[in-house]
Amino acid sequence: MKTLKFIICLLFGLMLVFAGVTKFIPNMPSPEQTAEQLKIQEAFLTLKWITPLVGLFEIIGGVLFIIPRTRALGALVCLPIVVGICVHTVTFTPGGIAFVLPLLLINLWVIWDNSKKYMVLLQNSSTPSGS
Repeated sequence: MKTLKFIICLLFGLMLVFAGVTKFIPNMPSPEQTAEQLKIQEAFLTLKWITPLVGLFEIIGGVLFIIPRTRALGALVCLPIVVGICVHTVTFTPGGIAFVLPLLLINLWVIWDNSKKYMVLLQNSSTPSGS
């Protein structure tokens, strides 16, 4: 089971790293887009900082997700990206949900699997910070 989990997390992380790298070095042909999708892409190109920022976080999150010791942090970094991918897919290409839903489920599974690590963040500290 541990090997299967690592393989799933490795593939998930590599997909995000690859997606992030393509933000800096476009190497994939883009599918035909609707007029609305082209407007969105034009808006993203107008905001010159957003695509590299998303790409950077995809790379960082993907690498963190691959490494077992940092996987819990990687899952949190990746979650908003994966949710954004899912919302975009459901909105514009609902047929692609079969591809992105497993990504969301893997991300949520890893968050659930590491839930004890996050509890420290949610506990009420009885000592004031900085003392």
